[in-house]
Amino acid sequence: MTEAIQHHLAAAVRRHLGPPGEVRDLVRLTGGATKATWSFDAVVGGDTLPLILQQTPAERLAPTPGRGTLAIHGARDAALLHAARDAGVPAPRVRIVLAPDDELGEGTVTDRVAGETLGRKIAGDARFAAVRPRLAAQCGAILAAIHRIDARGLDFLPRHAPADQLAMFRALADACDHPLPAVELGLRWVAEHLPPAPRTTVVHGDFRNGNLIVGDDGVRCVLDWELAHLGDPMLDLGWLCVKTWRFGGPLPVGGFGHRDDLFAAYERAGGGPVDPSHVRFWEAFGCIKWALMSMQKGLGDLGAVPGARRSVEAVAIGRRIEEPLLDFLDLITAKAN
Repeated sequence: MTEAIQHHLAAAVRRHLGPPGEVRDLVRLTGGATKATWSFDAVVGGDTLPLILQQTPAERLAPTPGRGTLAIHGARDAALLHAARDAGVPAPRVRIVLAPDDELGEGTVTDRVAGETLGRKIAGDARFAAVRPRLAAQCGAILAAIHRIDARGLDFLPRHAPADQLAMFRALADACDHPLPAVELGLRWVAEHLPPAPRTTVVHGDFRNGNLIVGDDGVRCVLDWELAHLGDPMLDLGWLCVKTWRFGGPLPVGGFGHRDDLFAAYERAGGGPVDPSHVRFWEAFGCIKWALMSMQKGLGDLGAVPGARRSVEAVAIGRRIEEPLLDFLDLITAKAN
């Protein structure tokens, strides 16, 4: 498969960026739940460009419970990334939007940004000790920029109000057909605490430790925009604080920072006032979401979700469903930090 990818990719580079289009050091990267990701260098003119190829598998374009249809792929992904960069967000620079003639499916080629993406290393490695105290504030400023993205021209973004999100995850719970009392309690709690009439902005949808590229200078790039939508911007702040995404780190924001620093930086950067209880709602809901996504992964083709597949990685995630459920219970009983 790698030889075929390299052949088609070299032709695409020549077609879109220029000759000679030689592709070097093509490597499939691990991680990425929705896209196949490849790292490579491309020779264009006299330059060697460090690039990333991302392909969206055809099966990810089909609707599934709790996820709907993946709206962000190919040209839409590129349009969103362009809009994000225009708003001052450190997002990947798009070099190529794949066309049918490229024979690589739906996808994009972007610049490759140096840095670390593994959440556990960002939260715990000694080499990031100096920058960790600044990361929460950097995330706050970046989220304020994301929530300023001009949605004109992004009419493909789905609109997901809090009640819509609840309905999607209620559908996922029903499709999994594996009822758990803590999940039912969580969904009922969410229904009883839906925020009234929040403002609507572009929302990243998966902004967290593990979807950031971090270097010695801090956050260099925001990755994985597949879940972007129009909705409540406080979702992004709450998701960043979900305990799962702390990767063993001791602090509530991504394992590396404090909520006060995140909120203050968000407000300073023009994101608007932050109500901590509003963010806490999304943090709690985020625990239930991740529990249900873990359930879906763990059940795979044993469940009732069309297209779900089982793998060792998916089953390993599925068996940890109790962790986000306990995190949820700690949050609503005020036992969490």
